[in-house]
Amino acid sequence: MTVANNTDEYISAFPNNVQKLLKQMRSTIKKAAPQAAETISYGIPTFTLNGNLVHFAGYKNHIGFYPAPSGIEAFKKELSVYAGAKGSVQFPLDKPLPLELITKIVAFRVAENMEKALRKAGRQSTKKTAAAETGKSKKNKGFASE
Repeated sequence: MTVANNTDEYISAFPNNVQKLLKQMRSTIKKAAPQAAETISYGIPTFTLNGNLVHFAGYKNHIGFYPAPSGIEAFKKELSVYAGAKGSVQFPLDKPLPLELITKIVAFRVAENMEKALRKAGRQSTKKTAAAETGKSKKNKGFASE
């Protein structure tokens, strides 16, 4: 299978029954994270928001959902009825997608990525303040003004 250029192209490569599930997955993620951007990463549909948020993919017997290990761990009990691994879960094609659960997991990942971005911004702000206080900003490269 060739790598798709966008999510629509990716979904269209599957049989109708799988397309329907992939479209449900995409729509559910979009509703839970309307500010997230869509892209293709690792050859599969990916939503990003301050880094990777979640990925999903179609397969012969299941829909793969990849909310990072933290997303799996946070919902371990609810996901225990599905096959999966450290950072993934497999939803069988012959069962309805657990859209409410997917929504909760995506919301969890949004909060997690937003918190991470705030921490990172705080660290960068602290570094800039420290550099300015010591007179070592990038502008003067550590040389004291005369």
